[in-house]
Amino acid sequence: MSDSAAFLRANAALFRCPSCRADGQLQVDAGGATVACAACSTVYPITDGLPQLFAPNDDWEGDKSDITESMKAFYEKTPFPNYDGFDDAAALVQKAKQGFFARLLDEQTPFGAKIVECGCGTGQLSNFLGVGNNRVVVGLDLCLNSLRLANGFKQRNKLNNTRFFQANLFRPPLCEGSFDYVISNGVLHHTSDPKLAFHTIAKLAKPGGYVLVGLYHQYGRLWTDLRRWIFRVGGDKFKFLDPRTLSQRISAEKREAWFQDQYKNPHESKHTIGEVIDWLDEAGLEFVKSVPKAMPFESFSANEKLFDADARPEGAARTLAEMLMTFNNAREGGFFIVIARKPANG
Repeated sequence: MSDSAAFLRANAALFRCPSCRADGQLQVDAGGATVACAACSTVYPITDGLPQLFAPNDDWEGDKSDITESMKAFYEKTPFPNYDGFDDAAALVQKAKQGFFARLLDEQTPFGAKIVECGCGTGQLSNFLGVGNNRVVVGLDLCLNSLRLANGFKQRNKLNNTRFFQANLFRPPLCEGSFDYVISNGVLHHTSDPKLAFHTIAKLAKPGGYVLVGLYHQYGRLWTDLRRWIFRVGGDKFKFLDPRTLSQRISAEKREAWFQDQYKNPHESKHTIGEVIDWLDEAGLEFVKSVPKAMPFESFSANEKLFDADARPEGAARTLAEMLMTFNNAREGGFFIVIARKPANG
């Protein structure tokens, strides 16, 4: 029986049937080949050790489910990000710690924390967070090919703290209020309804837990949008306009995966920090911090406390800070992160 299937069997109370939404009713068969819901009798296959706990958006109107399927097809063909020649956990840790956010997140997430990454892709962050500290890390993603890469790396490096499951983020196979940290970086803007997706995954956080969401910024993304238009009109011969496509520090495969994700993606939306703060208010969450900071000319320190609350950014100062992201956030593809906390009595 695979690690993920064994984890589901041992922690059935943590899981919810994505079809009927009954808690604690998923059961792994004796041979570890399928998962069945005792409440609605839906059977989910286990493929290559990965429980496919996916239920479609069949209760939506319009073409939203078609966007889900098109995104699934895109990432099945072009998993992102790939491992760029990583051959062991030490190399993954070294590479991840070159980015300040991943390093701070690892350093400041406590021993034994229960973490879910919603839209984990190839599982680099999930596997990184699962290297030590006896954490429980669950990675969910739509794309089975991405999950195969994630699970393969986990198995080769004997990372016993991380488990992966195929899932639809609008119908997560996990019980509400079960995780200390809910992370979704660079995913919700590829869904047909990012706000609804945010509200859905935010419910997975425990009272006192944290929700971290990363999205493309409305202004910080303008330079990428301009390059995308040039590529569409002039062809891919203009790839050199994105410095990452020329970098020899990463493999050709990873450069191509970046290009496809940034410029050929079938669907993306763009947002502002102010918009996400409105989502927090609707979900009853408290603003903690944004990356980059949402006040003009404020920057992160090397030892920034991610979970110590900053003043809530408001008014003209926040507007100015967001407009400045046109210039100071373009290098990161216009990406920003908001950290929020569910009140302890929530």
